[in-house]
Amino acid sequence: MKNYELLVIFKPNADAEEVDKLIAKVSSDAEALEGSVVSTDKIGRKKLAYEIQNFRDGFFTSMVLSLPESKVAEFKRQLRLNDSILRTMFLEQSVKAGV
Repeated sequence: MKNYELLVIFKPNADAEEVDKLIAKVSSDAEALEGSVVSTDKIGRKKLAYEIQNFRDGFFTSMVLSLPESKVAEFKRQLRLNDSILRTMFLEQSVKAGV
């Protein structure tokens, strides 16, 4: 399994309790696909550089996930289907070279 970094921007009309539920939903989606959540960092509410779906700000969350490579496409599809998510950025974590 590889590690991936996921940055999620949730819609700002959700309160803190709802955001926690949304983060738990994303985590459970990853676990349902035989993956696991390594770490979660709630960055908080930030102003966006430009308007997305008529929103000027959003709630940012960064997660490190461990997923099988064969399940990545399905996980991305599930993220796109979630109406509470404005944007996602899904990256493979690179292994740092030792000097």
